[in-house]
Amino acid sequence: MIRPVDFKFNEQTAGDNKFQIAGEQADVQQKALAEFDGFVNILRDNGVDVTVVNDTLAPETPDSIFPNNWVSFHDDGSVFLYPMHSPNRRLERRKDIIEELGKRFEVNHISDLSFFEQQNAFLEGTGSMVLDRENKIAYACISVRTDAEALRNFCMLSGYRAVSFHATDQNHYPIYHTNVMMCVAEKYVVICSESIADEHERDYVLNEIKITEKEIIEIGFEQMNHFAGNMLEVKNKNGESLLIMSQQALKSLHGTQITKLETFSRIVTAPLYTIEQNGGGSARCMLAEVHLPLK
Repeated sequence: MIRPVDFKFNEQTAGDNKFQIAGEQADVQQKALAEFDGFVNILRDNGVDVTVVNDTLAPETPDSIFPNNWVSFHDDGSVFLYPMHSPNRRLERRKDIIEELGKRFEVNHISDLSFFEQQNAFLEGTGSMVLDRENKIAYACISVRTDAEALRNFCMLSGYRAVSFHATDQNHYPIYHTNVMMCVAEKYVVICSESIADEHERDYVLNEIKITEKEIIEIGFEQMNHFAGNMLEVKNKNGESLLIMSQQALKSLHGTQITKLETFSRIVTAPLYTIEQNGGGSARCMLAEVHLPLK
């Protein structure tokens, strides 16, 4: 997790991120920092091993609080760096963070896909792709930030298989990141399947999930708009399954959905309202999960 020093509404990302809303700018950094620190404390209180890295004032990176877009870590010791759509988000890629993690974890290979930026093609990490790590499937809704060719390249290098589709919000506007409309956990998938307007594509995605024998838990547009798709399952130090989401996301869920989720995971939440409004991302976006082997 990246502790912010200059978090604010990012004009460069607002064009295609309809979850971003320009709010009151006074004290945004201070409010976001309080939410961040509170979130870290909640995770640690629940037994999650959290590595916090402080951001720097220069270069200017207002969205650095969402590190899952520029990097992903894998259990074979590989690290992927990703091509980012917004120029100021490209500055978030920091080799020093990987070097620091390399002191504790095995880093065997770094695949740098950022060259796709020169082709105006982008793939924003585990925002663009929701990874089923066990079954090596990369679910991805194609958008300005998720290029089909860059996705193919990732799959070729990583051994993943792409399940790609198109998804839109209730106003038929393309969804900018796959991880706001679906979450893949070990035994279940939370998905807003009504966002996949094409019936054949929707059936294709749902069938791919069914083949993996994961339970499908549906959410609606309104719940997706409150970040109910932006969740992440993590294991704490005791091996307990935790489903991490924001307070706003939990409040949007119905009792039956919560009951179903709690049969698989213990729900852990944090208030992230300032970060969600100004950044257009939520709990999952703030977590770059480290699957690297320990040294």
